[in-house]
Amino acid sequence: MTDTIKAPQPAGDTATRRENAEKGFVAPRELRDDLQKVLVDLIALHMVGKQAHWNIVGPNFRDLHLNLDEVVDIARDSSDDVAERMRALHATPDGRPGVVAADTTLPEMPQGEVLTTDAIDLIVRAIEATTGTMREVHDAVDAADPTSADILHGIIEKLEQQSWFISAETRTPAEAK
Repeated sequence: MTDTIKAPQPAGDTATRRENAEKGFVAPRELRDDLQKVLVDLIALHMVGKQAHWNIVGPNFRDLHLNLDEVVDIARDSSDDVAERMRALHATPDGRPGVVAADTTLPEMPQGEVLTTDAIDLIVRAIEATTGTMREVHDAVDAADPTSADILHGIIEKLEQQSWFISAETRTPAEAK
């Protein structure tokens, strides 16, 4: 087994031809690229969340185990929303494993069992990386297509809420001033 994964070359165009009655908005290249970045991180978050879900051990196992399923569901559903939005804009999403592995901004989840308290930090970092990508591309997406930006808003809201829920497991109260 190697330590690196070679991203496959594109199998085809990144935009579709207009056919039949399709007369709608066509995403410019930057919008396609920005939505692709978001898609890759959402797919990666789904995988990282499941890896943690399967391998956590320790205090508050059950709560975190169930919470991770919520994160995974949000990531999976949101990746579908983004990919379908791309298709509606005549762009072709690319969720192949090699592309996701090569292009994600998420940190690697360790192999094997992970203590719940360590998993909390790892998952929060993964969520923050995903929302960070969305915030990074947001203004350009909004300028090109406010409807796509609205989709990002909803995803950011859900994921940042999950980050708060999960990180609260290991936080301590701030001292009163």
